[in-house]
Amino acid sequence: MGLKSSIYKILRIWNDVDAVKKGKVGKRIGRRVTGRAAGKTIRKLFK
Repeated sequence: MGLKSSIYKILRIWNDVDAVKKGKVGKRIGRRVTGRAAGKTIRKLFK
């Protein structure tokens, strides 16, 4: 695992913890699911 991916992983966890503290977990999960679905759709279009 490279340095960049390690940093991204740490920041993702950090932001999850921050969302729990602020009570915005639902929004964050929704955005993640939407982003993944959009990524899969775009991948299929340009394959």
